[in-house]
Amino acid sequence: MTLYFITGNKGKLEEAQRIVPGVEGIELDLPEIQELDPQKVIAEKLKEATKSHEGEFFIEDTSLYISCLNGFPGPLIKWFLDRLGNDGIANLVTKYPDHSAVVKTVVGYSNGEDLHFFTGELNGTIVSPRGDKDFGWGPIFQPAGYS
Repeated sequence: MTLYFITGNKGKLEEAQRIVPGVEGIELDLPEIQELDPQKVIAEKLKEATKSHEGEFFIEDTSLYISCLNGFPGPLIKWFLDRLGNDGIANLVTKYPDHSAVVKTVVGYSNGEDLHFFTGELNGTIVSPRGDKDFGWGPIFQPAGYS
């Protein structure tokens, strides 16, 4: 059976193919529920994917949790970026003494019957935009231990 990575992002697909040889990309128009728990967002997408296509699937969601905003925006970072941009988010965070943040990546996998989740976290700080501007909020997140 084929393993599919559900994404419309060519960069993410290329990265996944370097890690998991043979994985195929599939772009499905799936609804994205608005939810603060990324596992619920991923589970819903995987459930919908199995209705329209056979195979094993995985989906990745990377969220930004800003400490001074009580962990917001989390999985809603896409909308935060859309409205505020990197400059706006960085400016908002400078109003608070705590600039710490956590990036969480959740990968959900489904074989059509079972769901499994894998999570990774990276601590860091929100900074003024700099560096590579190719990845969403990447220019404002500085991982701990890096300058």
